[in-house]
Amino acid sequence: MVYKWYRFCYSLFSTMVFFALLLLAGSIDPIWLLVSSPLTTYLGFMLATFGTIIAVKSMKHIKTSRFLGLEPHDDLKANEPLITEGWYSYMRHPLYAGLILVFLGYLLYVPNLASLVHLLALLLYLPFGIYFEEKKLLEQYGEAYTRYQNKVPPLIPRFKK
Repeated sequence: MVYKWYRFCYSLFSTMVFFALLLLAGSIDPIWLLVSSPLTTYLGFMLATFGTIIAVKSMKHIKTSRFLGLEPHDDLKANEPLITEGWYSYMRHPLYAGLILVFLGYLLYVPNLASLVHLLALLLYLPFGIYFEEKKLLEQYGEAYTRYQNKVPPLIPRFKK
């Protein structure tokens, strides 16, 4: 019963941490790490755009209200199919990969300490997020997910089939 609210609580917690990071970043004096140039601006926009496309496309087969926990459900009891098509055929966590590109692009666009803090916070979180998500997916899908893990890398896509 309590697990039904896991996604909602997690989404709420993540949102609060994200806003806390924004407040922290806003309180940091702008210490510039690089000199912004047209090239870094262009690369930043390109990475962030590509990351956004990957993140949005990765959500194509996932109902947003369930993902955010607005429709309470028990992932371990729900009989939803394992998604292995689209971006999921190239990497197991395209949403995370897209977020990395967005944050990296933002760092290139605004190359200051606050942008670096955001990127580092994301990179620090990801191993934990991936570990617990994959643990849940292994319990939910069993051998099918193990086969998928053996075929598809977690974050860096493999485009050869």
